[in-house]
Amino acid sequence: MSNSRAVVLLSGGLDSTTTLYYAKSKGYKCFALIFDYGQRHRKELLSAVEVAKRASVAYRVLRIELPWKGSSLLDTRYALRVTRYEKIGHGIPSTYVPARNTIFLSFALSYAEAIGAKAIFIGANAVDFSGYPDCRPAYFRAFQKVAEKGTKASRIRILTPLINLTKEEIIRLGIKLGAPLERTWSCYAGGKEPCGVCDSCRLRAEGFKRYRRGKDERVI
Repeated sequence: MSNSRAVVLLSGGLDSTTTLYYAKSKGYKCFALIFDYGQRHRKELLSAVEVAKRASVAYRVLRIELPWKGSSLLDTRYALRVTRYEKIGHGIPSTYVPARNTIFLSFALSYAEAIGAKAIFIGANAVDFSGYPDCRPAYFRAFQKVAEKGTKASRIRILTPLINLTKEEIIRLGIKLGAPLERTWSCYAGGKEPCGVCDSCRLRAEGFKRYRRGKDERVI
C-alpha cells in the first residue's frame, strides 16, 4: 500500500488517533478530515489538529452545521445522561447525533474520490462503545456498497481496523504504534477538564485501567 492515499476521519479521540497511526503504519499517505459540527466538546478539535501535526499528515477542518440539533452533544440545554458502566452500550444514548457517520463518510467519500484515495479509515468500534447504530459492522458493510455503487471510482474501501477491539486493545495498539494518546480528548461534557462520568470518559478510564492491570500481570 506504499504511497496509496487514504482519508482518515480524525476526531481527536483515542480511537481515531490510533486509526490514523494504524493507517500510516500500513504505508498509506494519510489525509486527515476533522469535523467542526457544533459539538459541545469542541476541545477535541484542538486535539485532532495537534495529532495531525504530530503525525505529519495533511489535514482539513471542515465546518458544517446541523441546525436541527437532535443530540445532547449539539444542544447544551440538555444535560448528558450518566449511565451505569455495565449499562453502557445497551440502548442508544442522548449523545447520538442523527446519521453522523453517514454525513461524515459522505464527505470523506467525496474527498477520497477527488484526491484519488484508495481507502477511508474510520475509528469505529462495536465492542466498548456507547451503542450508536452507525458504529456497527453491518452499517459499514452497507456503506461500502454505497461507495461502490455511487462513485465513479467505485473501488474506495471503507476500513474499520478497530471495529472488533476492546478499548484496552485499542490503547495497547495505539501505544505500540507510537500514537500520542496522552494528547487525545474523549470527554463529551465540553469542560476544560474531563468530567470523568460521561460514557466516553468512563470507557477511556476503564480501558486504561485494564491496560495497566494487564501490563502488570505480564511483568509478574
